[in-house]
Amino acid sequence: MDLDLDLALATARRAVEAAAGASLPHFRRGVRVEVKPDRTPVTAADRDSEAAILDVLRAAFPAHAVLGEETGTHAGATETRWIVDPIDGTRGFTRGGSFWGPLVALEHEGEIVAGAMGMPALGETYWAARGRGAFLARGGEAPVQLQVSGIRDWAESTLSLGEFRGLFTPERERALVDLGSAAAQARCYGDLAGAAMVLLGRAEAWVEAGVKIWDIAPLKILVEEAGGRFTDLAGRATVESGNCLLSNGLVHGPLLAALGRAP
Repeated sequence: MDLDLDLALATARRAVEAAAGASLPHFRRGVRVEVKPDRTPVTAADRDSEAAILDVLRAAFPAHAVLGEETGTHAGATETRWIVDPIDGTRGFTRGGSFWGPLVALEHEGEIVAGAMGMPALGETYWAARGRGAFLARGGEAPVQLQVSGIRDWAESTLSLGEFRGLFTPERERALVDLGSAAAQARCYGDLAGAAMVLLGRAEAWVEAGVKIWDIAPLKILVEEAGGRFTDLAGRATVESGNCLLSNGLVHGPLLAALGRAP
């Protein structure tokens, strides 16, 4: 791989930390909410956060392409691009919730090879790169390595739920309800916090749908480096579909089958 992965990993983490620094002041004092043409909310915090991320990325990798939720496509090397969501969970952010934050991923030759995410209101930063492991730092504490749970019995499992807007057939909706009923518990923390439950070993699976590539891109490398598995709901290992199943790996095949796809 003709890429400095250690620098990429450090850059992803710095970008998320810069985004946290740009967005937290807005969170504390409040912001005016605008509505984009796709009916999703946007604030000055989203724009300031993306600008802070872009500054970090350009300083380390000026030749790389970037795809940003707010600023669109920035031309660069065709084989390598950064995928940026400055604030995942803007709606919760605007209402004073804690489960929001930046997502940054590096895609190289079609594969997500490094990424980071943060939940600034909780003081949490997550990062991972291919073959380097996945880590979490809270505030000033030393980083800890992430490891998904070892639970394989669905009756003892926790299902974490994300966004399902406009995707599920009635059959798949019924299957999801059945899965939630058969699990030990089902929880809906929303956005990146729902995925974090799997990374932390507090849930065995997270289902998300009806989203964009920047909403899920870094989660693939994060869960894989934590020992889990990431596919779309058709069982493909891609972040392009706008839907995903993220799990500890042990429950992944049965869940795909239950949702109407072969493992």
